Amino acid sequence: MVTKILLWSAAALIVCFLLAFWAIFLSPRPPLTTDPATLAGDGSLIDYCELPPLDGSGKLAADIPKGNTPGCSYAHFPLPILAECTEPLVADADDIRGLWLGVEGGHVGHVERVEQCGRRVVVTSSGIIHDYGPNSTLGENTNDTEGSVAFRIGGKPYCPRTSASMIWNQGVLDFHVFGWGPVVVRRYLDGEQLVWEYADGSVTRMDRICTLPETEKVPRPR
Repeated sequence: MVTKILLWSAAALIVCFLLAFWAIFLSPRPPLTTDPATLAGDGSLIDYCELPPLDGSGKLAADIPKGNTPGCSYAHFPLPILAECTEPLVADADDIRGLWLGVEGGHVGHVERVEQCGRRVVVTSSGIIHDYGPNSTLGENTNDTEGSVAFRIGGKPYCPRTSASMIWNQGVLDFHVFGWGPVVVRRYLDGEQLVWEYADGSVTRMDRICTLPETEKVPRPR
């Protein structure tokens, strides 16, 4: 009897592992809804210290297609997803827009662009585009890939699918895995710096920069 229970338990674990592996790596990739012109444009030519006013004179967040990662990575740093959005930020959101460089902590040298308008937040970095909030094409949660290639079959790269929500909690932007799961990433302002608490347990302090470093124009393989 004990042997049968152990066998059934082992079989159940194997089935769960296979289902999870299929869902993460082999299930259909999310449809690419990023504006092709945004992906084709050169985001390295922008002065990110000149932030557009959020005065409600342009588009709302819900008017703009969702941005997500093309394949396992974008080929070069794209234009901003929310360039035409001027919807004012929601009341509980801090303004963390701009280009940030890790200067202290776990990920020194990390560069990321943060866009915001209304409830929407887009983080672009290291080949990936994470976009949360109301949009014109997909659900609110991020729906893209992690960016790191886990393996290749017949030359085709496979990277894990990801999904998360970005919820403001008293000035802290919490990333909830799958949209409903635990908080795995946090971002918040500390004086003039943006603090990034990552899922690997690291804490990185970032300074604002105006132009994209040359080394970040093409993402490094992950």
